[in-house]
Amino acid sequence: MAEDPYKILGVAKEASAEDIRKAYRKLAKKHHPDLNPGNKAAEEQFKAVSAANELLSDTEKRARYDHGEIDESGAEKAPPRGYRHYAEGAPGQRYSYSSGPEGFGGAAGFGGEENFEDIFSTIFQNRAGGTQAARGRDAHYVLAAEFLDAINGGAKRLTLPDGQVLDVKIPAGTEDGDTLRLRGRGTPGRNNGPAGDALIEIKVMPHKFYKRDGQDIRFELPVSVQEAVLGGKVTVPTPAGAVAMTIKPHSDSGVELRLRGRGVPAQGSRAAGDLYVKLRVVIGPVDVKLEEFLREWKPETAFDPRREMEGDSKG
Repeated sequence: MAEDPYKILGVAKEASAEDIRKAYRKLAKKHHPDLNPGNKAAEEQFKAVSAANELLSDTEKRARYDHGEIDESGAEKAPPRGYRHYAEGAPGQRYSYSSGPEGFGGAAGFGGEENFEDIFSTIFQNRAGGTQAARGRDAHYVLAAEFLDAINGGAKRLTLPDGQVLDVKIPAGTEDGDTLRLRGRGTPGRNNGPAGDALIEIKVMPHKFYKRDGQDIRFELPVSVQEAVLGGKVTVPTPAGAVAMTIKPHSDSGVELRLRGRGVPAQGSRAAGDLYVKLRVVIGPVDVKLEEFLREWKPETAFDPRREMEGDSKG
């Protein structure tokens, strides 16, 4: 037997639609297959969370589930039969009596002036959800995207809980939390109504070197002692490809250089960002000659790299 969808999402039966949406997004991110490769338990939980959200985010389905008309999978439940169903109904509704000319139930037998044709027509229309065309419900998904795909643009395939796939085009400059809309890829419409849309929230994965700051990108560039002291041109990897950058002589760790227009590409009214490169001096392998030089070297100006810390130290 399927588990209660309220329990799966961890919400109360009185939860609002917003509470359900937040709970689903949190659990979908946690158990998404792209974030848990090879983890079958996470994959099954993701399917259960998606199915629970499918039912509870649909106002009509949720109401029918709460009234016991459908089960956790959305399948119709068999209606109760026999005398006990009517005898245990709400007061005033246990039996239908009309004082029509035919006595019990009126001329048609049930419901006074209505006849059997009208009754069954109403029943079948209700079960079919009415005859009016209605737009399908929007479907919500979470898609993990690589940092560089979000910056430069790219494409990724999203596998849905039912095994179907969506090919998602990620626009250049996409930020973490942005939502993409694929029109007509949501729940099918009713009675020839249009399908809903697929709303895909993008989860941008962190990069090993780069960090985004609005339209700008920042990262640290390791440089050798020789490059920092003597200066010169070095090759800098950027999200759009490697470029040459000049380091001034006597540059120290922490010096920040800017490469204009090498950050996030321009989109619409947003201008292209810049790439900020912070130098980090790396000693690297030390050979005998360097050791001998440093032992004999007497700098003309004394330098204490920790002098600024003296006032903050506590004995």
